[in-house]
Amino acid sequence: MKTKGAILWGINEPWSVEEIELGDPHEGEVQVELAASGLCHSDHHLVTGDTPLPFFPAIGGHEGAGVITKVGPGVKDLKEGDHVVLAFIPACGKCEPCSTGHQNLCDLGANLLTGQSISDGTARIQARGKDVLPMCLLGTFAPYVTVHQASVVKIDEYIPLEVAALVGCGVTTGWGSVTNVAEVRPGENVVVVGVGGVGINSVQAAAVSGAKHIIAIDPVEYHREQAKRFGATHTFSSMAEAIGPVMELTWGKMAEKVVITVGRIGGEDIDPAMTLTAKGGRCVVVGMGAMADMDVKLNLFLLAMLQKSLQGAIFGGANPRKEIPSLLSMYKAGKLNLDGLITNTYRLEDINQGYQDMLEGKNLRGIIKYTEADR
Repeated sequence: MKTKGAILWGINEPWSVEEIELGDPHEGEVQVELAASGLCHSDHHLVTGDTPLPFFPAIGGHEGAGVITKVGPGVKDLKEGDHVVLAFIPACGKCEPCSTGHQNLCDLGANLLTGQSISDGTARIQARGKDVLPMCLLGTFAPYVTVHQASVVKIDEYIPLEVAALVGCGVTTGWGSVTNVAEVRPGENVVVVGVGGVGINSVQAAAVSGAKHIIAIDPVEYHREQAKRFGATHTFSSMAEAIGPVMELTWGKMAEKVVITVGRIGGEDIDPAMTLTAKGGRCVVVGMGAMADMDVKLNLFLLAMLQKSLQGAIFGGANPRKEIPSLLSMYKAGKLNLDGLITNTYRLEDINQGYQDMLEGKNLRGIIKYTEADR
């Protein structure tokens, strides 16, 4: 079928909204008519080249929710008309990580940036006669996607699809990084560094987990103001500014848990984050840096002598088939604020403005809301 998509033709080029050709579902695949797509910072890493791709063009987008319109052969437990969220990491349910409760580390994730479909290694999208690489094998910057069932999570029909799209990456990543990876406990002190689209959900999770002090750090005043709405008790513009006050708040102990959710992390961010981390505490790295970056500033003496831990995290350590429906049930019960995350909605044609607003700190989350004009 012919539809529209936001295509990236090279590093540091703008997104180009143009006609694409989308293939029908193959073995184990479904086609989904999307209601919305999130504008996540991870897609901007494709633009800057921080996340390298084997080839261009690429179609961005890895947060989406919609309704299944076509079902390929061999698909189980999904049918036309089902409401679904697309999880940015597929979960096969069979590999060692999946079978040991770590679906976020599914072996299929090794193919996410290859552009090769899970089912048979071929392409599903073409533009200007060329194969197109879909971000995370999804490519939600188009109103229709053809994706493997391993990337699809069925949800209840009463959940608004535009908010459901956000749990496909950002919400689940921020929430799970606190609850699953940092394992925040009641009464602990928590620092969240970077409170944009991911970190604001870490703040929510810390509040629900019963943290005593929740310190949100972000250079953008708007983000700091919003963090207070989502549960932050204190806010600062930088880690350097926060170190003294955190020491005073905690009687010199510092924070048991520190979660770094900045949009682009650098090696220089680690040492001050570890300074904010208590003896025996845990610092969780969520934010993405450039693939080629190798240098990290870290005091190895204090790392060992104070028995701190530095932990990586992807997709919030979540099992998406369990966590996505669970988070949406919390939303429906009024325990998780998803509506308040969406600052602005955009047309597909305005995607570059959406990313400019994100980079300027004007949004917590921007989303593309698809209409008939896009289809």
